[in-house]
Amino acid sequence: VQLVESGGTSVQAGNSLRLACATSGITFDDYAIGWFRQAPGKEREGISCITSTYDGNIYYADSVKGRFTISRDNAQNTVYLQMNSLKPEDTAVYYCAAGFQRTLNQMYGIRWYLRPELYDYRGQGTLVTVSS
Repeated sequence: VQLVESGGTSVQAGNSLRLACATSGITFDDYAIGWFRQAPGKEREGISCITSTYDGNIYYADSVKGRFTISRDNAQNTVYLQMNSLKPEDTAVYYCAAGFQRTLNQMYGIRWYLRPELYDYRGQGTLVTVSS
């Protein structure tokens, strides 16, 4: 299983970035994909999740709601995170993760979607730096 994030770079506040999470080795349709971030000295934060192909529900943390948009391309087994109106406090390493939805829903209901520690697989991360 591989999850590979890309798209991280340095930008000025107010600009936009699109991150990609390319997956392989999983049955993509069966997995929810989440995006998480970890800023220096802070805990990892769940920021968005898109559930499996079969329902496609979307969740956002309050910190990014209205600015970030998650989407999935089932043909490419890839999930995107469009980040607009970036702020310096968005500076972090961004990770994606995949969770097998059927099992995790049975265990946790919907409470796992923004909890990175409950996902099955994680990528190595991509750094986003936002300067003021």
